[in-house]
Amino acid sequence: MEVKILEQNNEKVVLITGRLDTVTSPELEKAVSAIWSEPAITLVFDCEQMEYISSSGLRVVLSAHKKVTAAGGKFILRNLNSEVRSVIDLTGFSRIITIE
Repeated sequence: MEVKILEQNNEKVVLITGRLDTVTSPELEKAVSAIWSEPAITLVFDCEQMEYISSSGLRVVLSAHKKVTAAGGKFILRNLNSEVRSVIDLTGFSRIITIE
């Protein structure tokens, strides 16, 4: 997995490439932990290049959502492929997380 953090249009955009699984999810959590509690931030996980997400990856997504919204910000999942979208829908995350 590769993680890049960019600032675009007043959003912090996290580009995730590859597999978000048990091995790589701590890397993503470490990369975003410094920014997810900034007040009124818009944090976007751009998943266009994400190939797979496991339960460990889902935990990081849910943690990011909770921490960003608790700090008065907005959390968005963007550009989900059909496989990742299916997992997000099956877990019910699509009912609580903004998806673009």
